[in-house]
Amino acid sequence: MLDRPTTAHLAATPAIDSSHPAVQQFARKHACGATERERAISLFYAVRDGFRYDPYRIDLSLAGMRASRVLENGWGWCVPKATLLAAVARAAGIPARLGFADVRNHLSTERMRATMHTDLFIWHGYTELWLDGAWRKATPAFNIELCEKFGLLPLDFDGVHDSLYHEFDRTGRRHMEYVNQRGHFDDLPLEQITADFRTVYTGWIESADVSSALGAHDFQADVEREVAAPR
Repeated sequence: MLDRPTTAHLAATPAIDSSHPAVQQFARKHACGATERERAISLFYAVRDGFRYDPYRIDLSLAGMRASRVLENGWGWCVPKATLLAAVARAAGIPARLGFADVRNHLSTERMRATMHTDLFIWHGYTELWLDGAWRKATPAFNIELCEKFGLLPLDFDGVHDSLYHEFDRTGRRHMEYVNQRGHFDDLPLEQITADFRTVYTGWIESADVSSALGAHDFQADVEREVAAPR
């Protein structure tokens, strides 16, 4: 049976808070185009490049994961940015849901590797949008400025093909490797994500809290320093 959208894929939730005034305003401003596909593309780029990717400042509380919080902060990591894209798509009348996978990130910063003790990123988030009769995967995580500084190939989205991480960067170095698909969800599975992060990332996620131990550091500065260092 065809996996078609339901009313849940247009509904607001506590995390995908598409009814929030700021989310509604963002959708009205950036859902540009004559067709639903054009509006989805416009929203993708507005989320991808309008908010800095920052994996250091992770807050796994519900308040920290809401789509509207990304709008407030001006930054987010892959899951909140995917949640924001889902929220603004729903606000624009485009059915949306969240998808997750485990990936190996071969180009994380030295500080991340030392803190996490692994290059495996579990519960990497992206968005699935229902366009022209099919679910299309869209990954709005890495903003264009970060890609240019880090030598990454930016992820584009045309509303037809899936937009997923590239295997290699601009110079041919290994970049991202998908190792496990976790499926798609109508709402953010925050309880499961939090439990798994606490189990896998004992040095990264504070045991008594739900925030990242890297939060006091500057991800952008680390990227710039490592890119400038001799190879």
